[in-house]
Amino acid sequence: MPARWVGFLKRVVLHPVRLVPLAYLCMILIGTLLLMLPAARTAEVGEGFMPALFTAVSAVCVTGLITVDTPTFWTPFGHTVILGLIQAGGFGIMSLGTLLALMLKKKIGLHGQLVAQSETHTLNLGDVRDVLFRVARIMLLFEGVTAVLLTGRFWLGYHDDPLTALWHGVFHAISAFNNAGFALYSDNLIGFAQDPWIIIPICLALVTGGLGFPVLIELWRQGFRLRSWTVHTRLTIYGSIALLVLGTVLFAAVEWSRQETLGGLSPGGKLLAALAGGVFPRTAGFNSIDYGAAAPETLFVTDILMFIGGGSAGTAGGIKIATFLILGYAIWNEVRGNEQVNIAHRSISSPVQRQALTVALLGVAVVIIGTLLLLTFTDHSLDKTLFEAISAFGTVGLSTGITAGLPANAQVVLIVLMFLGRIGTITVSTALALSLRSRLFRLPEERPIIG
Repeated sequence: MPARWVGFLKRVVLHPVRLVPLAYLCMILIGTLLLMLPAARTAEVGEGFMPALFTAVSAVCVTGLITVDTPTFWTPFGHTVILGLIQAGGFGIMSLGTLLALMLKKKIGLHGQLVAQSETHTLNLGDVRDVLFRVARIMLLFEGVTAVLLTGRFWLGYHDDPLTALWHGVFHAISAFNNAGFALYSDNLIGFAQDPWIIIPICLALVTGGLGFPVLIELWRQGFRLRSWTVHTRLTIYGSIALLVLGTVLFAAVEWSRQETLGGLSPGGKLLAALAGGVFPRTAGFNSIDYGAAAPETLFVTDILMFIGGGSAGTAGGIKIATFLILGYAIWNEVRGNEQVNIAHRSISSPVQRQALTVALLGVAVVIIGTLLLLTFTDHSLDKTLFEAISAFGTVGLSTGITAGLPANAQVVLIVLMFLGRIGTITVSTALALSLRSRLFRLPEERPIIG
């Protein structure tokens, strides 16, 4: 191969930022091929490329949208493939590859560190090794604890045999911590809507995974000494609490007396289902009610929660809490006439504000285009197509029940939305840029009229 092509390959294709989406594409391809194997599907169903592709994308992008019934369409081998794709997608393919390299070779090159840095969003190159091992320990710890709790409940409370209870506990624990939303029950978690021993551990796991690894690592190091928290940790934790409370209260207020959703449950069951209704839209994908029967007000609030999503550099999707709150602080300071955006006695730089604005506006653009295409390809209403588009882009996985009946072209739209939502609009835009160019001069300023 000519030297200039080798240089082009290293400079453009093998750039660390571009390797992340390429690695996800490779994992999706591998998952699709595995799910197309006869051993992955039950004997009663025929072959199909689209179910395998859609499920692989949904699993790798930790979304949870499905076009076929997970427990009946896929065999135990298929379920194992899905679980592996969820774990790989949640931890980050490049982070996983780097961790394996560290374990086998006890060393890592500069290029590998750059790749892991772009995936884990670490700011210090020298911290990559420590970060990867901490991420792995945190993930295994929370997944393990959740799996033990769920296994005990399935075994003792629902009289599953020990192996079945263990498999269901492990599967749902990994799916919960990675905010994937895949379940081994045809009604997802509707059958457990009033069971706190199932719903609460799953909620805790998905909230923890959705905080983001930088926050979890800082809590691991600093504990709950609030004064030592960084701005990012404060925004993520306080924002998560506020959105959780707001989502739960609004969900309960709208659905409390509606027979289609919460009306037939006991008071305790209503509170538990309302809690789930405030937590699950935070990119979890599980559902303990039928969102196809939910009120339009509930769907609208859920749209907002799904679009915001969870914490950065974690298993959650959406534009992220920190992005949303930084934009809110920027608007508030602009209204007050302040030149700087200050949060917790720290100023937020202009590049960070521009990046937040870029991520948010690109997210809005992607959702609008996706919704328009779904309206074009289907005859569903705006509220349902918008819900589906935001759920896919936010890697949430909630649905009003229209996913399985969508035509192939509409499913492709959701596949693209899930991929863009998982990789991140800012990562995709950076990967498409061939190079960064810095100007050696500044043009004269002009102030257009705003508003």
